[in-house]
Amino acid sequence: MNYVKQGELGVVTASIGPKEDNPRNSEGTFLELQDGEIIFVYSRFRGDSSHDEAFADLSLIRSTDGGRTWGEDEIILTYQGEDGVNMMSPALLMMNNGDVGLFYLVRLTYKRTQIFLRRSSDKGKTWGERVVCTPQEDFFVMNNDRVVRLASGRIIVPVASHRTGDNYMDGRSLAMFFYSDDDGATWKCARDKCAMPYSSFCYSGLQEPGVLELAPGILWGWARTDLGNQYEMFSMDEGDSWTACQPSRFTSPNSPLSMRRDSDGTIYAVWNPIPIYNGRFEAWEPVTGGRFPLVIAASRDNGKTFSHPTIVEGDETRGYCYTAILFTKDAMLLAYCAGNKEDGHCLTRTRIRRIEKSQLEEFCTGAWLNRR
Repeated sequence: MNYVKQGELGVVTASIGPKEDNPRNSEGTFLELQDGEIIFVYSRFRGDSSHDEAFADLSLIRSTDGGRTWGEDEIILTYQGEDGVNMMSPALLMMNNGDVGLFYLVRLTYKRTQIFLRRSSDKGKTWGERVVCTPQEDFFVMNNDRVVRLASGRIIVPVASHRTGDNYMDGRSLAMFFYSDDDGATWKCARDKCAMPYSSFCYSGLQEPGVLELAPGILWGWARTDLGNQYEMFSMDEGDSWTACQPSRFTSPNSPLSMRRDSDGTIYAVWNPIPIYNGRFEAWEPVTGGRFPLVIAASRDNGKTFSHPTIVEGDETRGYCYTAILFTKDAMLLAYCAGNKEDGHCLTRTRIRRIEKSQLEEFCTGAWLNRR
């Protein structure tokens, strides 16, 4: 696979790094409010540990100028208030009545997690009572910025399900899908679960799934694996039943892929492809997890073909992952983890990057390539 390289795609408008008693800031999500203000919610860890199971709250920052600048962070929900040991992986969604919907994962115990929804009618300043979106006991993993609303109004929450026991968690997860047809008031589990057919050769299963609607009721699902590719599956009935999974065109380490459709119909994919060269800096592998470069590609034919990947971030001493995507009138906002050895590891720092749509057009939809 050939990559298109460039000097700088967009500009970094925020870098939320670790500091004393705040060892990690990661996995965020955007929402543009009705008055044009943009909010960004992310996982803010506290104490001295940045591990996934460590103490974490949810924090919020605001922008009133299209993501060019950001205000001070404010903690909006705490893990103690959720009666858990940890909370993370938020996803924001505009609800039908104009409320802000906030989906998030709570680690209730070290062997049980749940996904919850809270609503805010005052732009995220206060939050109502939580609703359980996963009405069964399990160890679920939901990525940030994954919740989608379909053309019918149905809300889909894709999750990975891991078997757990005493001092045991099976890394080989199943992909599952929960849905609501009443704007988040009640939730059901889809009929099908998706499993990796090559379980004897795979240690990941289908982890951290995502969903994109290709046409009304027709869904494209994907999940990360340790087999060198994202695996994909499709649903023709709004996510209730799914095809068997298969390797997709997206090569990657065991790292998440994000896709989102702009208002003009263009689909943008952001991910870590497997590099075209051999020999990485082995000393950096525990820090980056092999999650570089971070690239972006565009499709104008509903996912049939994509442009050549364009490098967004290519510093091999950093790892880039857990991307959130927002389209404004004139720009794309990307938020992603971007830590290095000095930060501790790749998950401890979050960057927000603003890319003008004119530059996206130039680099991701063919104009730049044609000029070469």
